Amino acid sequence: MKNICLHSDIKVPEINSYRLPSHVGIIMDGNGRWAKNKGFIRTEGHKAGEGVLIDFIAGAIELGIKAISFYAFSTENWSRPKTEVNFLMRFSRKIIHQRRDILNSWGVKIVWSGRKQKLWKSVYNEIQEAMEMTKNNQTILVNFCINYGGQLEIVDAVNNLINNGKKTITVKDISKNLYNPQIRPVDLIIRTSGEKRFSNFLLWDSAYAEFDYINKLWPDCTRQDLFSSIVSYSQRSRRFGREK
Repeated sequence: MKNICLHSDIKVPEINSYRLPSHVGIIMDGNGRWAKNKGFIRTEGHKAGEGVLIDFIAGAIELGIKAISFYAFSTENWSRPKTEVNFLMRFSRKIIHQRRDILNSWGVKIVWSGRKQKLWKSVYNEIQEAMEMTKNNQTILVNFCINYGGQLEIVDAVNNLINNGKKTITVKDISKNLYNPQIRPVDLIIRTSGEKRFSNFLLWDSAYAEFDYINKLWPDCTRQDLFSSIVSYSQRSRRFGREK
């Protein structure tokens, strides 16, 4: 297990707080290709990516970002080979268990977005324990999207409203019934590996998100890549459909 320091030798860029994204979504792409390029089995890529995840959290804290979501396991990922799925479930459980103490010491509040259906009970239990341990922390909110799908999140929100007698549904109603309605909408989505697609990630909350694509496979990234993406974001003019 790679140890990550909260503060590194990488210079933190100076960005005015009003130019920072409040919520950053991370699509961690390229683990399998990284492993294949090195002649390893796919699971070695996932192992190598763990340290990057923790490094990105540390970098987000240094910048002063208030929320960051990681796409760890999608509802579509169940269609992958059973050996890889089993590894990812065990690996998710292990990361949460082994890293929660250091994240707690950093002031991280851990939350989870996803469906309980199909999710391994042991993974769900680890998530619940980590959430309980860190529930009062305020430095940064870290949202692990495990067994998550953007379309299903919207379906679940609508069904919840219907089951509670709602006949007319508004945008505000759906927003209040998402998995974690307390998190502000996504300001910036970062995807690694050079691929340019949503992949069913935080669809509702990303309606006006900015995008940045890093042409590196996830295990090759460092917090410097996060810093570069945030600097790029800080220089953009966001109009939300309005004229400039």
